[in-house]
Amino acid sequence: MRPIRLPEPPIGRRSAAEVFEAGIYGIIKRVVVIGNGFSGAENQCIGLVRALGLSGCHTLYRVTRPRGGINKWLHWLPVSLHKKLDYVMRQICIYSGVQVEAGWSKVVPFTIEKTGRALCWSSRLVGIQFLLRAPLNDLGDFTIQHPRSRLNRFDLVITPQHDYHPLTPHGQRQIPWFLRRWITPRRPPDGHVVLTVGALHLADSAALRSAASVWHDELAPLARPLLVVNIGGPTSSCQYGADLAKRLIAMLQNVLWSCGSVRISFSRRTPEKVSKILLKEFSSNPKVYIWDGEGPNPHMGHLAWADAFVITADSVSMLSEASTTGKPVYVIGAERCTWKFADFQKSLRDRGAVRPFTGKEDISESWSYPPLNDTAEAASQVMKALADRGWTIDT
Repeated sequence: MRPIRLPEPPIGRRSAAEVFEAGIYGIIKRVVVIGNGFSGAENQCIGLVRALGLSGCHTLYRVTRPRGGINKWLHWLPVSLHKKLDYVMRQICIYSGVQVEAGWSKVVPFTIEKTGRALCWSSRLVGIQFLLRAPLNDLGDFTIQHPRSRLNRFDLVITPQHDYHPLTPHGQRQIPWFLRRWITPRRPPDGHVVLTVGALHLADSAALRSAASVWHDELAPLARPLLVVNIGGPTSSCQYGADLAKRLIAMLQNVLWSCGSVRISFSRRTPEKVSKILLKEFSSNPKVYIWDGEGPNPHMGHLAWADAFVITADSVSMLSEASTTGKPVYVIGAERCTWKFADFQKSLRDRGAVRPFTGKEDISESWSYPPLNDTAEAASQVMKALADRGWTIDT
């Protein structure tokens, strides 16, 4: 049996004791995570919390957007302005006798203990605030992803480098000159911006070792090599449909001879027409198992036990997680990505972390690369930023 490959714990990362050598002003006991209702975004914050040694010591608040009607066209607005517009539109509907659409949901008002401070005014309201043993007006605000707002509102910004694609020469050529002043970011990153390659996530070494144990009885007996296929869903910057599903089927059929087992998973964003095409083709194939969404999600087990991955290009999170393992990652649909997502795909290829899926691969032939370590590296930067302010983390 081929031995399981799991990423090693980060080497050279400084401990809290080493970082906070002097000037301790207070001790961090817990963390507030401000989410936007999207698991892919919120898991980045929770992954960072885990890497800081504060797993289980966080509280999650969500600030959700109005939905329904014309709100789907207003997602680019800052949440605070979106909320005000939603209120005005509702009042107009009430006074004019128009029934308010039932699908519209109120923005959840956000308050935090006694501070009364809004933590972000961002259209991508995802972040972390540390609660300290100190006056509550001395809080640390950290945001994940570029907030599309003034960066001086935050103590630290952790964002993928592809969020700065609008500043690259290629990005500038894609923006009409009269719109450039409205596209964020408009300035290069400064000293309190930490750039990552991909998304932060929960799939650290400890989590994968735990998942390997939890999923041992189901995944260990499978014939190897085990190919895991993760299918996301089309986005505005990476569009596809049934055509990509049919192309994926043909490629998988071509490499099945070199696979011991294949496990296919869909995400919540996968269009039904895509999943139905794959189910129809592979549901009776003894080599292929398709997770139907029922029962425990095998995603972490797949990351731990897979020998190789095929992933659709739309998902930054799934590609970032798989690239943490150091195992072969093949991407399908990258040529359909535009804007900053094309920049992300290029950065992974340049690092040797991914290769295009062509259907000509021999899955039994492995290759490797330096695994992405964004979450641990971001945690180190957070600890340093806190240390500069005289704070330590109570782990």
